[in-house]
Amino acid sequence: MKILIGICHPKDVHFWKNIIKSLKNNGHEVRIVAWDKDITLYLLNAYSLSYELIGKSYRSLFGKFYDMVRSDLKVCRVAWKFRPDIFVHGDPYLAHVSKIFGKKHIDYCDTDHAHLVHLVTFPFSDIICTPLCFNKKISSNKHITFNGYSELAYLHPNYFKPDPSVLENLGLYKDEKFIIIRFVAWGASHDIKQQGFTDKEEYIRELEKYGRILISSEKKLESKFEKYRINIPPEKMHDLLYYATMYIGEGATMASEAAILGTPSIYINTLRLSYTDEEEAIYDLLYSYSDPKTAQRQALNKAIELLGNKNLKKEWQQKRERLLNEKVDVNLFIKDLIEKSYHNCKKKLWT
Repeated sequence: MKILIGICHPKDVHFWKNIIKSLKNNGHEVRIVAWDKDITLYLLNAYSLSYELIGKSYRSLFGKFYDMVRSDLKVCRVAWKFRPDIFVHGDPYLAHVSKIFGKKHIDYCDTDHAHLVHLVTFPFSDIICTPLCFNKKISSNKHITFNGYSELAYLHPNYFKPDPSVLENLGLYKDEKFIIIRFVAWGASHDIKQQGFTDKEEYIRELEKYGRILISSEKKLESKFEKYRINIPPEKMHDLLYYATMYIGEGATMASEAAILGTPSIYINTLRLSYTDEEEAIYDLLYSYSDPKTAQRQALNKAIELLGNKNLKKEWQQKRERLLNEKVDVNLFIKDLIEKSYHNCKKKLWT
C-alpha cells in the first residue's frame, strides 16, 4: 500500500513518527508532504524523515486562503507522481486532493475549537479519527474514536525513554527543582481573541523563589526574559519536561505532554480543550485556568500550593500510571485503522 501523509505542525511530527515507522516495517510505502511552520522541518530532519516541502504557515486569513489554493495544487502534483492508495491527515490539503483522485482520506484531529480547519476539511474526509473525549459533533458515519490522547503516541513509556543528559547540558544537577514556563505566539486561527498570561514578570518573580525558571517561547522574548530561555535542541524538550518540577504555560500541547509524563501541569488560556479538561477531571494531572479576570492569580496560587508538596513528583507519577493503564496504544490503533481502511476501500485503484 502507498500512503501519503501530510505534516502541518511540529506536533504532527511527534505524533506520526512512530506510526510511520510501524507502517514501513509492515511493508507499506509512505511519502510525507510537509508545511514550514515553526520547527516542523527541523524535527522532520532531526528524526531522519524525508519529505517534500509544500508550503508555509500564514497568520492572516487571506494568507491562509492563498496557501490552501497553492498547496492543493502542489499536493496534486505529488499525488499524481506517487499515486497513493490512501491519503492521511494533512488537513485540509490532502482531504481536498483525495477527492480529486477518488481516494479515501483519513483525518486525525484533537483540537475541538479549530473551527475554520474543520469547516474546510471534514466535508472532504472519509474518516475523522479523534480521541474519545473530543466534544465536537461529527457525522456518525465518519467519526471513529479511541480512548487515548495524541501525546501518548510519542510519550508512552513503550516509545519514550527520558535522557537525563539534558540536565547536564543546562547545568542542572540531579533533583534540582526547575519550572518550565511556556509562552505561545497566538498565531493559529483558533487563538483569535484568546489570552493567557497577563503579567509574565510577576510569574517569574514569584516562581523563582521555588526553583530555577526555564522559558520556552514561540515568539521573541523581551530582553529582560532572554536569560531564562531554554537553549537545547527542540527534540530534547520532552526529556527536559519529564524531569521538570512543574510546567506552567499557555500551550495546551505542552500542558498535556507534561501531564502524561507525570509532571504537574498548569494550563493558562481562555481557550479550553477537551483533552486537557479530561486530564484534569479524571486524572488530576493538570489544572486549567481560563477566566481572563482571575486565571493568572488562581494559577499562580495553585502553583505555589503544589510546590509546597514534598511528595509532588511521586504523587504525579502514580497518577500517570493510572492513566497509562486505562488508555490504548495509540500508535497501534492508528496503524490498524489505516490498514483496515485500505482493505475495506471500494474505490478504484490507480491505473
